[in-house]
Order: sequence, then C-alpha cells, then structure tokens
Amino acid sequence: MSRSRLLTATMLLPLALLLGCEPSEPPLTLLDPPEPGETLKVATRNAATTYYLDRDETPAGPEHDLVQQFAEEQGWEVEWVLRESIAEVLEALEAGEVDLAAAGLTHLPSRDERFRRGPGHTDIVEQLVCHRDMRPLPREVEEMAGVEIRVTADSSYAEKLRSLVNRYTGITFEEDPRTTEMLLAEVAERRIDCTLADSNIVRVVRRHFPHLEVAMNLTSGDRLGWYLPEGHQALSELATQWMESDQGEQSIAAMQERYYAYIGEFDFVDLRALNRRIDERLPSFLELFVAAEQATGMPADLLAALSYQESHWDPRAVSPTGVRGIMMLTQNTARSLGVDNRLDPAAAIDGGARYLADRHRRLPETIPEPDRTYLALASYNIGRGHLLDARQLARDLGKDPDSWEDMREVLPLKADKRYYPQTRYGYARGYEPVHYVQRIRNYQDVIGPAVELSPSDGE
Repeated sequence: MSRSRLLTATMLLPLALLLGCEPSEPPLTLLDPPEPGETLKVATRNAATTYYLDRDETPAGPEHDLVQQFAEEQGWEVEWVLRESIAEVLEALEAGEVDLAAAGLTHLPSRDERFRRGPGHTDIVEQLVCHRDMRPLPREVEEMAGVEIRVTADSSYAEKLRSLVNRYTGITFEEDPRTTEMLLAEVAERRIDCTLADSNIVRVVRRHFPHLEVAMNLTSGDRLGWYLPEGHQALSELATQWMESDQGEQSIAAMQERYYAYIGEFDFVDLRALNRRIDERLPSFLELFVAAEQATGMPADLLAALSYQESHWDPRAVSPTGVRGIMMLTQNTARSLGVDNRLDPAAAIDGGARYLADRHRRLPETIPEPDRTYLALASYNIGRGHLLDARQLARDLGKDPDSWEDMREVLPLKADKRYYPQTRYGYARGYEPVHYVQRIRNYQDVIGPAVELSPSDGE
C-alpha cells in the first residue's frame, strides 16, 4: 500500500493535542484511493455469480467484470484475494487486508455498522429452497417450524432467520461453513431439507439441480453490492460515482447480459432431461466434440450444447423437413461439407463443427466476443443470408449490427411485414434464432463441467 494513501491515527493524534483536544477514541484511519498504476486489492469468493476461472483459465464472473471495468477506468491493476466463504471475505475486509470486497454481498444495516457501504449493482430476493419432492413444502413462514434449515455461516440468510426465530415459534436453523452453492447441492441430494439463497444464485444453480424448488421468497427485495473497510470514504464515493455513471450503468447491463439475461424461465422437465442425458448420452459423444474443437477451434461444450439443442444427442434424429442426425444438418449443407452419412455421429459432429466455424469465420473480425459466437450460432440456425439482412436492418435503424444485445431486437423484424419486404432474402422466423441462442447458452453452462472433466490429450 502506498504511504501517500495512508493518514494514520498516530499522525492525527499530535494534531488533536495541539488543538487542545483529548479524543476519547483513536481517530479514524483515512485512506486515499490508489494512484494510477497502483493496485486495488479485492476480496471475493469462487462462484458462478462472483468470480471464477472459465474453461480457458481466464478470470470471469459478474463481480470480476464490474471490478475490472471500474479499475481500468481509474488506471489500476487488480489483485484478487480469494476466500472460501462470505465469513472469510468479511474477515479480510475487517482486518484491512483488502481495499474492497466484491463477493455477492447483500447490503445490510448490520454490515453498514462494521464497514463502509459501497455501490450496489444487482437486485435480488432471499429465497427458501427445498427439494421439490418434500411434502409438505413450507409455503408460509409459520410452516417453517420443524423444518431442517441450514445456511451459510455469517451470511445475510442467518441474519434473516434470526429475525424470524424471534417472531415465530418452532423455527430453528444451523449455520454451516460451506458455501450457498454447496448447501443447495445438499438439498438437491436430500441430505438436508432446505436452505436460503439469493435469487440470482438459485437461478444459476437450479439448472444443474432441477429438483430444487423455491418454496417462498423471504424478502421483498435486497441489493448486492460492494463493501470497503472503514476509512475508505474517498474510494467508496469514487466507486459509487462510477457505478452510477453512464459507463457504470453500461457495465452493469453488459454483466447482466453475459451472465443472467439468457437464462429463461425454469423448465423442470427440460432441465431434468438434460441432466439425465449428460450422464446417459453425452459420454458416448464427448470425445467427438473434443476432437471437433481441436480441429476447428469451436469449444467442445458449445458444440455439445448446439447438438443438444438440435437433436438431444440422438444420432438418428430426423425432422419433418428432412434435416437429420446429431447436428441436424440439411442435405445441402451436408453435401457442401462432404458429409455422406448424416446419421454417422462422427461425421455429423465434425461437419457441424466445421459449418459453425465457417459461420464464425465469415463474420467481420472486428465483432468482439462473445457477440461474434452468438451471431455465428444465429447464422447456423437461420442462415447467413437472413443474418446479413438483419445486420443491414440494424444499421438502418441506428442499431449496432455487431452487438448481440441489439441484434436480439432486430432479428424478429425479419418476420414483421413492415420490415422484411425491404430485405434481400425476405421473410424469416427471426424470433427463432433469438431463442435458439438463449437455449444454447443455457445448455452450455450446464454441460460445461462435464466437458471440462473429460480426459484430453497429454493428461
């Protein structure tokens, strides 16, 4: 930490004595923000809703993205300090080991008494989550009496439950050092009855454990945000100004789009079938997806998700329109790729991967990722001609043809008679690629861990 950032109590004490004051408490330590080129130390924890390393071992996550954007605007480097639990994150904050905590922390009055509140960025509610087969499911607070409830220690959930214990008879709970994600897995395996979790965590984790059921919301609305040690007033104000600026709002919108917007309404039947097929069908084709990635550069989990969307990994799938096979290739596409037998999974997966890679390659290199991949998937679904039409429509409407967020709004206009007559290729069901990409992104998240655990060359 730069000495210029620190104005310590020992520096303030002589000044107080000179002024004839006898402070009853040591003066508060004041800290300036880092200088440009210096490092911001940030405490977080590993989770899909905070910070993690993706399949390319690149840091990612909602908190990661927001902190990095904030730091880059100030000209700072970021040093991530990983802790296993919320309790450990707060301990690092209280000990002054870090400048900032960004770990999916709920803004609470009790935390405001211990730390300096930073800006908020995500609205959530706290939810009671149980196994869907639990009978009876507690649907009212009074019905939580006698239910085994376990929550992450030192969390906002424990604080909420303590308030309920004081108001209702028979409600009990235990605090557990494990993470919320691990406790949700315990509920899914029926090792405990219920736990509490933030709605954004439930939304992400529930796709992997479709038997999780939201029994009720226990809060009407909370906000996740950052916290700082006491004395970091200037840094807190700077972070708040940035978060509320146009740049900050754009960063929040980009974070929401990347990590949450594509997750649709929960579909128990669909996700239960997906998780079952990951165990029963995916192993037969996993090496083919990995080989296709090595040949084309298209990620194996993306190819597996695309294939699941197309055929549910059924190598003999046939549609009424004549597309067939595990990648559901048309006859003309298969012929252009040199695929003689679309029902041969090895040939079909290789061909489908090459086709997606071609869609990706033929888009302008200036399109950033992940938008370029999403547009390539849309092209795989609707055809390159219709995608080019939609990109031109975007330009005509003052939208960005390189932005998937904008193209999600424009593509459905290919089915709108006010617009499609103006396009070269005419009418298309432009709403389909929007849902297509959303589902593939959702499936990819669920499939990804199975692909990452697969053996690869050199291991």
